[in-house]
Amino acid sequence: MFFSVSHLLLIAVAAIWGFAFVAQSAGMDHLGPHSFNAARFLLATLSLLPLWFMMRHKREKQGKALIWGGIAAGIVMFGGFTMQQVGLLDTTAGNAGFITGMYIVLVPIAGVLLGHSTNMQTWAGLILAVLGLYSLTIGPNFSMGQGDLLVLVGAFFWTGHVLIIGWISRKVDAISLSIVQFVVATALATGFAVALETPEMGGFTSAWLPLVYAGVASSGIAFTLQAIAQRKVEPSVTALILSTEAVFAVLGGCLLLDEPFGAKEALGCGLMMIGMVVTQWPVKRSNDVVAEPLS
Repeated sequence: MFFSVSHLLLIAVAAIWGFAFVAQSAGMDHLGPHSFNAARFLLATLSLLPLWFMMRHKREKQGKALIWGGIAAGIVMFGGFTMQQVGLLDTTAGNAGFITGMYIVLVPIAGVLLGHSTNMQTWAGLILAVLGLYSLTIGPNFSMGQGDLLVLVGAFFWTGHVLIIGWISRKVDAISLSIVQFVVATALATGFAVALETPEMGGFTSAWLPLVYAGVASSGIAFTLQAIAQRKVEPSVTALILSTEAVFAVLGGCLLLDEPFGAKEALGCGLMMIGMVVTQWPVKRSNDVVAEPLS
């Protein structure tokens, strides 16, 4: 049977992450982007602590690799989430989901710059994804909206994040690494929120549901499901399934936020989805890069 329980768990993870874009957009009805991120990162940290304590007997001492790797990953993750969250002020959840998904195409390209080999499949996927991005975001005057541009910049941060995680995760415990990077991101987002915004307790109270979804469901719960599922699914297949996160982002935006979705958007999303699938379609590789949580 093609679809095992592990495959279904990964589809559930993609759905959780995709609908998180809706939560992020809705949360900013009450909070600024940095305040939202600060609370979200804190909740993500707290949601992972029980799992960390449950597995404490199976861990070895991590040393400096965990600290410095977690700091580097946290800084880059903060950059990705910040660009994404600020961009959502001026773009739709659907657009943000698909543009963020560009990192799945950008990671193999970054690998080429680092001296890794690639193939025509990757380049074909890149061309399709870029054509889709053009259809999805470029207006009649050949200009890209500010929100779309910020989310695209965020995709480059996510590319760096995947590469960092791919390097450091072989040396440290994954849950410990996630907690450290979320702590770093919490501190950075809190600093920006205090400096640039005026967060009030009423705003956090009003945005409790989007915050819980973004902080707990798309981090703690989704991370746990991903870790369980990836034990029995190849990395390339994992990345292929998780790329459907973008589809769920569009679906959530249409159903829950009444976001428009016309022929131009359908063409763009279709081309980007095909590009992502072509890039990540399973082939024999010596080194596969696994997608990391983005929402």
